[in-house]
Amino acid sequence: MVSSLARRGDRLVGVGPRGLVLLSVDGGGSWKQVPAPVSADLVSVKFAAGDTVWAVGHDAVALRSVDAGATWERVLDGRSVLKLLRSTYGSAAQAGDARAKGMLDEFDRAMEQSATPGVLPAPFLDVWFGANGEGYLVGAFGLILRTADHGKTWAPWIEHVDNDSRFHLYGVSGTAERLYVAGEQGLLLRLDRQQGRFVKVDTPYKGTYFGIDVQPGRLLAYGLRGNVYLSRNDGQQWDKVDTGIDAHIVAAVNAGDDRVLLVSQAGHVLALKPGSLKVQPLQVPFTSEVLSAVAAGSKSLVFGQINGIRVVELMGYSLQ
Repeated sequence: MVSSLARRGDRLVGVGPRGLVLLSVDGGGSWKQVPAPVSADLVSVKFAAGDTVWAVGHDAVALRSVDAGATWERVLDGRSVLKLLRSTYGSAAQAGDARAKGMLDEFDRAMEQSATPGVLPAPFLDVWFGANGEGYLVGAFGLILRTADHGKTWAPWIEHVDNDSRFHLYGVSGTAERLYVAGEQGLLLRLDRQQGRFVKVDTPYKGTYFGIDVQPGRLLAYGLRGNVYLSRNDGQQWDKVDTGIDAHIVAAVNAGDDRVLLVSQAGHVLALKPGSLKVQPLQVPFTSEVLSAVAAGSKSLVFGQINGIRVVELMGYSLQ
């Protein structure tokens, strides 16, 4: 199983269960497995600046590669994150901060569910890094960490998010100027730098968003049962995209010129027409359950699937 894929040029990295890391240097034509320093399930991988790649997953694991995916080091795990959370909020609680005391109680309740003593059981579900070294890790039960120094040090940011219900945070995407987090029960958040927090953005949908695609003049939030919503004014107004399917949308692949391909868990590939709320279904070969997708060249996609990796040719459609 390949849970997530990331691409830069001809180099692709895929991650999956039990510390699986796969690397391709020829645009997905061939793959090799590279060693990882953990056995936890990895669920998301993203390129950052230069040759840096980040992968995150279960047991609060965060891995970093500085050679474009060839070798990996463990930066965080459930032990170090739990220590960071207890240290940060413990100090505030001792100073009389009732909110921090409440968070410590939350962590204690979470540890009652941990299969391994001393290991925070919450997974990280996505990662984002900007060119200036700012980065965020987001995950289950509202877990979020921030770094300002390329991951050398981290700070919990749970209290900097409009998410008192601790909904799961599934995706983080955008630019330093327009950064968004997508979560369950219709939760969508935008980083407000003046306030120093992620503030809630109202949307018409109350189901789970798995991700958000942020492009100039466009936001595209996607999630459960084929639900996709489009905004062209930074979330002030939203329109529903008529996908015509009820399978979960797992990826939005940019195709240039304001075009985007929506990929479903069932293997649908839908081309969203520029300036429209309609999609054009593309003919692709039948495939197994799809978990992620990236472009590979000008006429194909690479799917991360329940049973591995597959390159899918797009008949009559160009990604450039």
